[in-house]
Amino acid sequence: MTLKELIKNIKTLAVTGSTDKEITGVDIDSRQVSDGHLFVAMRGTQVDGHRFIGKAEEQGAVAIVCEDTPEEQKENVTYIKVASTQDAVGHVATMFYGNPSDKLKLIGVTGTNGKTTIATLLFDMFRKMGHRCGLLSTVCNYIEDEAIAADHTTPDAIELNKLLARMVDAGCEYAFMECSSHAIHQKRIGGLNFAGGIFTNLTRDHLDYHKTVEAYRDAKKMFFDMLPKGSFAVINADDKNGTFMVQNTKANVKTYSTRQMADFRARLLECHFEGMYLEIDGREVGVQFIGKFNVSNLLAVYGTAVCLGKKPEDILVVMSTLKSVSGRLQPVNSASGITAIVDYAHTPDALSNVLNAIHEVLNGRGKVITVCGAGGNRDKGKRPIMAQEAARQSDKVILTSDNPRFEDPQEIINEMLEGLSAQQRKKTLSIVDRKEAIRTAIMLAEKGDVILIAGKGHEDYQEIAGVKHHFDDREIVEEIFNE
Repeated sequence: MTLKELIKNIKTLAVTGSTDKEITGVDIDSRQVSDGHLFVAMRGTQVDGHRFIGKAEEQGAVAIVCEDTPEEQKENVTYIKVASTQDAVGHVATMFYGNPSDKLKLIGVTGTNGKTTIATLLFDMFRKMGHRCGLLSTVCNYIEDEAIAADHTTPDAIELNKLLARMVDAGCEYAFMECSSHAIHQKRIGGLNFAGGIFTNLTRDHLDYHKTVEAYRDAKKMFFDMLPKGSFAVINADDKNGTFMVQNTKANVKTYSTRQMADFRARLLECHFEGMYLEIDGREVGVQFIGKFNVSNLLAVYGTAVCLGKKPEDILVVMSTLKSVSGRLQPVNSASGITAIVDYAHTPDALSNVLNAIHEVLNGRGKVITVCGAGGNRDKGKRPIMAQEAARQSDKVILTSDNPRFEDPQEIINEMLEGLSAQQRKKTLSIVDRKEAIRTAIMLAEKGDVILIAGKGHEDYQEIAGVKHHFDDREIVEEIFNE
């Protein structure tokens, strides 16, 4: 593809050099540049890509998109100056990979909780309905059966378009994608054509990055602002932010609710650890999930499938066969009658939802022991609130290490303890070693009790001082149960 074609959809301030040259690749990482590539100099939160323009040129870059052109310019390199490389990169990547989002129905899911569950269940559902599909999620990316490791909730713009192009080449009709607030704010999804979007809910998260709840909320809203005419937006009417998200959207808005009038409605009829019986839009269905929050997630899946033209009765038949996503309310049972539940809950709201779901099923017939921590180098404000939520709904709490990253895990636990009253501290233990914390919880449990191990879910590592060590909560539980 020629450089002229590649940059035709971006606003340029100045172009120095020829645009009649063939571009063989697009990169934002100078280490990946090779002969004939275009390098986009991004200003990241940690590093400024403009520092690596010289390195990209040495590697063979023949064109540079930048906000500040270098003082020393090479004769054989074309420099494209733009107001924002963050705005430009998505459009450049989309063009280079042949506008893949125009060739399939791309659905984006955003909100604090439920993104992974909803995107994954839509992927599973539409495959069961006979469609070829792709998935971009926190747990793993998929092109049909091919698993591709996921490093971020939403990949960078270039990797994203490359994956979407591979989905198109594989004959995919649909792609379901988690859209994180970081990705929306950093324009990683810029230039993509979404057929629809889903809003789940909004609670405190990522304030280490966004600084305020309002900025976090506004980042989510940007996604719905960019939805094109002819698309749809399925929003949670039970969340006060739902109507705010779509006040400027061009999309056709549909609502879902478990509590009030909406386009799609559901009611919980029965709940057991094996699953629930629901009424969705007047039809009854048995599902293999637990928790009122999962009623809401399943309703979002149902509403989206209806918006994509599927018949309600067909959707419910497939929905009854769907299984829980890895690391989301995942039970591990012992021979002695103790149930451990592994869940990714790492925000106060998510932790509250999971504990509510456990109590709905237990109904006072057993104790709840919660093992949880909080991530290092992330929003510190939620740490005491996490501890409060755990203590409020648990008979015993064990505060432990999560992914401490570059922080002292004991200091993180100390900050969590600050949220507890003297009475709550009496039922709380602090054990930095996560394996020992899990072992202690199992030793304290009796037949009929439930142990919630929260925070890491599907993750199979623990990040300490920049190093990822293998650690899987489910493996640890099974190992100790077998002992």
